[in-house]
Amino acid sequence: MTDTLISLISIFIGIVGANVTASIFKKYSFDVIGNTIAGVFGSILLIKLFGRLGFSPQLIMHEGNFHLSLFIINSIVSFVGGSLAVILISKLKNKMNKS
Repeated sequence: MTDTLISLISIFIGIVGANVTASIFKKYSFDVIGNTIAGVFGSILLIKLFGRLGFSPQLIMHEGNFHLSLFIINSIVSFVGGSLAVILISKLKNKMNKS
């Protein structure tokens, strides 16, 4: 695998996290397209913020070796990032509609 492929997989996992969260909690749903966009930005943001701790795509493929444990952490962070993005954007939308 390459760094780019790991990044694309992370973004896809963030999209899945956002859509799963929206399907479980219907009040946070923005339909499929909105959830997908929130998942992309949420996973990228959280991976960029926490990737410096040692599980960025570049470190997962350090010196051509694939580190599975770092990839699993990366996947979990991407999923959580997508989920949090849907929830936070929904709360922001509700707060803006009240004003």
